[in-house]
Amino acid sequence: MPRPHRLLYRLILAAFFLTLAQLCGSARAANDDPVVLVHGFLGFGPDQFPRSGFLYWGGYGDLAAHLRGYRGPHTVFTATVGAIASNRERAAELYAQLKGGCVDYGARPRSAGTADKAVQCWAADPANNPLGYPPALYPAWDAGHPLHMIGHSQGGTTIRALVELLEHGDPQAGNGDLYRGGKFGWIRSVTTISAPHNGTTLRDAVLDILSELRSPLRDWLLADLANWELAPDGARNFNAWARTSPRVYYFSVGTVATEAGAPCCNDTDRTIAPLQNRYYQYPRNDMFTYYKTYAGEWIVPSMLQHGMGGYTQDGPGRVRVDAAWFANDGVVNTNSMRAPAGHPVRDFDGTPLPGTWNFLGNYRGYDHFDILNWPNKGPPAEPVYERISDILFAL
Repeated sequence: MPRPHRLLYRLILAAFFLTLAQLCGSARAANDDPVVLVHGFLGFGPDQFPRSGFLYWGGYGDLAAHLRGYRGPHTVFTATVGAIASNRERAAELYAQLKGGCVDYGARPRSAGTADKAVQCWAADPANNPLGYPPALYPAWDAGHPLHMIGHSQGGTTIRALVELLEHGDPQAGNGDLYRGGKFGWIRSVTTISAPHNGTTLRDAVLDILSELRSPLRDWLLADLANWELAPDGARNFNAWARTSPRVYYFSVGTVATEAGAPCCNDTDRTIAPLQNRYYQYPRNDMFTYYKTYAGEWIVPSMLQHGMGGYTQDGPGRVRVDAAWFANDGVVNTNSMRAPAGHPVRDFDGTPLPGTWNFLGNYRGYDHFDILNWPNKGPPAEPVYERISDILFAL
C-alpha cells in the first residue's frame, strides 16, 4: 500500500476507534447527575481537619476524588452534617448546604447535638453574598437536576429522612421550604453503605454493662433522639415514618467483619476470644482493634455482658434481637444493613428497580471503617465504590 494510502487508512482507523469509544462511553453513562457523599454519626467534612490530611471518605486517600475520575469526569460533592444529630436535623442541614439558604430545623424540639448550635447558612448566589457565606454545593438542584446520594452508616438514614421531607414534607415542622413537600424527582438514587436501617445493638449492649457507670461513652450513647434512632426500637419508629419512595432507586451494601465461632482457624482474634462457641460471632483478626472489644460474644474484658456477637433481648414491646443480629462490622449489625424492616427489598440481579431496595450483598472482611479506606489491615474499598458508580451512571 502506498505511503499516502497507509496514512489515510490509519487516520480513518483512529477516527473509528475514537467514535466507538465515545459511543461506548455514552452507553455506559446514561446520566451524569452529581453524586453527594453523606458521612455517618460522629463523622466530619473534608475541611474540618485540613492539617491532618485525613478524610472521612478515604482516610489518607480520597474516595471522592477516585469517584470523580473513575470513568469520569463526574461531579462528586462531600457534604458536612451534624456529627451528633437526629436524622431530621441532619437532613435539614444537608438540604441547606446543597440548595443554599440557612438551616431550618423546623418547629419540632431539637436534639442535644443541635440545641445550642448556631444556625449555618450557605449562599445560593455567590455574586449576591454580602455576609460572606460559603457557597452552596448545588443551587440548581431540582427535579430537572437530580442527585445521586451515597451515605455511610447514619449518612444512609439521613438521606432517607431527606427523601421523606422532600416528597411529603412535615406540616408540624412549619412552613419552611423543606417542609412543604412536593419535591418529587429531586433524588434519582439512594445508596447506603453499612447503614443501621434497623438500628444497632451496640448502644443497648454497651448500656447494659454501663448502666450504673458514669462515663463519657455512656453519656454519648444516651444522647437523646440522635442515638435513639440508632437503636433497634428507635429505628422501628423511624422506619414507619421514612418511606421508600416509588420514584427513587435504592441500593444497599452490607459489611461483615466477624466469623462464627470455631475450635480454630477461622481468621478470628484468639487473644480476644481464645474459647469460642459456634453459635456466636467473633471479631476477625483484621478488624479495628478497639471494635474487637465489643463486637464478639462478650464485651472484653468484662465477660459479664454479651457483646454484639452474642447480645439478645425479647422484652415486651421491643424489637426482638436474636442470633440473626450477631454478625456485625464492629459498629452495626450486618442484618440491619440490607433494608428497613417491612420495606420492599430484593437481591440485585443486574437490573435496578425503583421503589425497592436493591441489595448489592455483604462484603466479608470489611469492618465499619475498612469500607472508607481508613488505615487498617482490611481490604481496599475502591472496588466497592467503582461497582456502585457503574450502576448509578447507567440508570
